[in-house]
Amino acid sequence: MNVSFFASRTISWYMARLFVVRSFAVLAALAVILMALDLLGESGDILAVPGNGDAQLWYYVSLRLPQIVSRFLPFSVLLGTLITLATLNQNSEIISMKAAGISAHQILAPLIVASLAIAGASFWFNDHIVARATNVLSAWQDVDYGPVPQNRGIVSNVWVRSAEDLIHAGQVTGRGATTTLHDVRLYDRDGDRLGAIASAPVATYRDGAWQMRDARIFDVGRGRVTNRSVLTIGRGVEPDRFTLATVNPDGLSFRALAEAVGDLHAAGRPTVALDTVLWHKISGALSVVLMPLLAGVAGFGLARSGVLFVRAVIGMALGFTYFVADNFALAMGNIGAYPPLLAAWAPFLLFLLIGEAVLIRTEE
Repeated sequence: MNVSFFASRTISWYMARLFVVRSFAVLAALAVILMALDLLGESGDILAVPGNGDAQLWYYVSLRLPQIVSRFLPFSVLLGTLITLATLNQNSEIISMKAAGISAHQILAPLIVASLAIAGASFWFNDHIVARATNVLSAWQDVDYGPVPQNRGIVSNVWVRSAEDLIHAGQVTGRGATTTLHDVRLYDRDGDRLGAIASAPVATYRDGAWQMRDARIFDVGRGRVTNRSVLTIGRGVEPDRFTLATVNPDGLSFRALAEAVGDLHAAGRPTVALDTVLWHKISGALSVVLMPLLAGVAGFGLARSGVLFVRAVIGMALGFTYFVADNFALAMGNIGAYPPLLAAWAPFLLFLLIGEAVLIRTEE
């Protein structure tokens, strides 16, 4: 029996070419259909804005299409593997390979190596194109497809807790020691009781605390209003707790997200959800490697036995079950129920073992 990793160069190139061509053909078909349906649903909102026309529709397509391609690439690889192996089995090519002493793992080896290359390309695509498109599209959708204001590093509607008190800033500008809070309100609490509400147009950071200028203080218990030229609040509250209040992990590259997580961690902010997304950027790209293994059950067994369709359904069910488990683990990681590493990698490792066990049980 041939014990090398690949059966032969000719067979390996033949299998890899069939797999890649069919996978990307499925991806192209899905992308066109889903993009058309998505555009039908959003075109009304885009064209409702005065001045928007065909150019804005095509601009939306350029931003939305990378998201669709990234999301449905693993589905396409799953379906491409099923089509490739089912066709080879139907034409008795799998039987010929096995009769020549080629094992099931050697048959799948070219597909797995090709899927590794696709996973690497997927990670680069997500990191350099999808993240930027998501960031721009989110900003455009926030203004209902109208003109997007220039990003000047302004953060809006920020809430920060200082001991039992709450600080709300309508806008935050600058970074570090130059951070300035605009439209500031302090909710002075004593346990469950609200003692006073202080408001000021501006607050600046100085000597480890925040100074509200021209503050207006409303005493809730007495129902009395007083004014102070300077009111010191939030001692020990670092500026990063305001400037890093909103992080869109889908709109950041892997490196940018890792830096944001580090800054938040240094500022004492919770980062469990962001850590989960950070690790999932790697495990999500590698999910395409599982598809040949999970769909491999469709390529083996006698086509004339009448169970080829059943095997294809089993392979598809295994693939879709992985996607369900992956999304569930990701949701549990985002709410802190699972540790980030477990949420990102447990479904991948679990279905890697399941796919290998099914392949060994049925064919090896």
